[in-house]
Amino acid sequence: MTRPSPEWSLPRVFAHRCGGALAPENTLAGLRIAAALGIPAVEFDVMLSADGTPWLIHDETLERTTNGTGHVCTSTDATLKKLDAGKHHHRSYANEPLPTFESAAALCGELGIQANVEIKPATGFEAITGEVVARKILDLWRGSPLPLVSSFSSTALESARRVSPQLPIGHLWDIPPTDWLNRIDELNAYSLHCSANLDDAVISEAKNKGIPVLCWTVNERPLAESLLKRGVTSVICDRIDLMGGL
Repeated sequence: MTRPSPEWSLPRVFAHRCGGALAPENTLAGLRIAAALGIPAVEFDVMLSADGTPWLIHDETLERTTNGTGHVCTSTDATLKKLDAGKHHHRSYANEPLPTFESAAALCGELGIQANVEIKPATGFEAITGEVVARKILDLWRGSPLPLVSSFSSTALESARRVSPQLPIGHLWDIPPTDWLNRIDELNAYSLHCSANLDDAVISEAKNKGIPVLCWTVNERPLAESLLKRGVTSVICDRIDLMGGL
């Protein structure tokens, strides 16, 4: 089986939610900080608005990371465009906008940063979110190496795969289930994404099958070094300022 893979080498460190703990999550400010620190790749979350537009946000609701209220999936683009996604992190980031997927993709290209796009569907919107995000990726990365695409939702990944057989896909689990390899194979997925709490048997099996393992959220350098030494391919972290030289 030939698994679709990125046309770029996975780095050892990905910045979590654009800039980790150093900037408001899932914002363009985070992308700029990651680039300034020499981090070659970022992970971020994409969810659909009520208008079907992909935006960068993790939660199904707006309260934790913006000054808005309510659900992302019932909020219009006009509403989301007005939100402050920075002040919750620190007053110095006041008026940092919630970015569209399109604006984030454009900045990644400008900064030379690779991306792990996590499809983050609102409940009940798994299939359509996978489809829309995959189609958008084919448009936004036209002529450029495709990003790595991951999700906890098998439905979203199956939908994305139908749209784009060439898309490099990673399946996300907290702890990989006992049948993780079968499910990776069913999706013709490229990589396994999971928490840092995994055992050597999973790492060994993945290595034998040529499947990269990406672990999140790794914020201590000794833990990152240990995971990489054990055979994990990449760590996704908030404290990117501690990972220099890895």
